[in-house]
Amino acid sequence: MNAGILSRWSSRLLLAVVAIFMLAPLLVVVLVSFSNSSVFNLPTGDLSKWSLRWYTAMFDKEGLGATLTLSVGVALGSTAVALVLGTLCAIAIEQGRFKGRDALLAFLVSPLLMPGLVIGVALLQALRAIGLRDVFSALLIGHIVITLPYVTRTVHASLALFDMRLIEAAQTLGLSRRRALLQVMVPALAPAFLTSGLFAFLASMDNYPISIFLTDARNKTLPIEVLRYLEESPDPTIAAISSCLILLAIVVLFIAERMVGMRRLAQF
Repeated sequence: MNAGILSRWSSRLLLAVVAIFMLAPLLVVVLVSFSNSSVFNLPTGDLSKWSLRWYTAMFDKEGLGATLTLSVGVALGSTAVALVLGTLCAIAIEQGRFKGRDALLAFLVSPLLMPGLVIGVALLQALRAIGLRDVFSALLIGHIVITLPYVTRTVHASLALFDMRLIEAAQTLGLSRRRALLQVMVPALAPAFLTSGLFAFLASMDNYPISIFLTDARNKTLPIEVLRYLEESPDPTIAAISSCLILLAIVVLFIAERMVGMRRLAQF
């Protein structure tokens, strides 16, 4: 067999093994959520062992509605703010002519490289120092910190591929600079906005290590509430909630693939 063909098939086999290894736990969670058992068991081939009871039970979970509302509100708010601030930072870094641009970009992306517990403790101390004790505001600030890197890095990468001479050409055709930016640059960067916004929203919804330091006994985000259910009343309802979050991630990836494309998505 040709060495090139052997290498290609070996790479594909390795990729398949890695994919199965990473996706198998998610598949187990989804299967458990359809079990009719009151404990964490995989359903068998018998259809009587399959049920939607745990998806129905989600609506009876005490506090889940308020928790979901808080998580979605924080995720939407932090994503919106991160899109504005991240875009402005990306434009300043890419188009600015000042020293330390690379260091500034590394600083803005650094929350992705730091342990969440470290960021959570630092934010807790900083917010207490300025007297901010409102849970929603604290969570919003904390989640902006962790969503801003997604927007900044993605928009900066897209800006590096954008030819600014198109703005000048649009201006020579009679458009003001503001209209040229809106009609030329914004459509070109729309895939970056969409991609970074979707991943920032997911990062906010799934965040636990920072949120745990910024909530209180009455206000909890969804990951924290799920952990409380796991400690106090473990049942497959947790698997059903987790399956819904997995579905959310799949929907986000599907939207990104349809509107941007996986090849261009990988470039970011």
